[in-house]
Amino acid sequence: MAARRRSPPPSAPRRIAIGSQHPAKVAAATAVLRQAFPHAEIIALTVDSGVRPAPTSAEETIQGALGRARRALEEAGADLGIGIEDGIEETPHGTFLGGWAAVVDRSGRVGLGGGMRIALPPEVAELARRGRDLGEVVRERSALEEVEIVGTIGWLTRRLVTREEAHRHAVAAALAPFLPGAVE
Repeated sequence: MAARRRSPPPSAPRRIAIGSQHPAKVAAATAVLRQAFPHAEIIALTVDSGVRPAPTSAEETIQGALGRARRALEEAGADLGIGIEDGIEETPHGTFLGGWAAVVDRSGRVGLGGGMRIALPPEVAELARRGRDLGEVVRERSALEEVEIVGTIGWLTRRLVTREEAHRHAVAAALAPFLPGAVE
């Protein structure tokens, strides 16, 4: 007897757009979305974040994630849009690298989730403040392969946590309000 494929629940999103084609962001979002909405079509497209390439505050990073999510939603005609943005944040305890994820739907609902934060070494922080791409810095200072997936977080933690893994947590947190049975 052939296995029957179940239909998605009526309220489940059928089409979800990821506002990036960056390998770590796509892999992270897809891993979470496949668990939450296994029947959804997931597409990734390049969209502008609406912020500078290296945001320098949590607020600017959140705005970048929201910009990506909203543009992906509209450009793909999707039910949900996902945006992920990395940035640095100055604190009294040092300069931290971290990411934010945003999920938006057609009704205007928004979910936000923050990923892990990691302190940047002072010399690396200074380069980031001057606008240097952290991927370039990692390539120059390490023999690390797969920099796009492993990222600065993977370099600093010696792969204990990768960029993809950090983004997975942020996406899951941002998706929480959209999950079946979500607490309102």
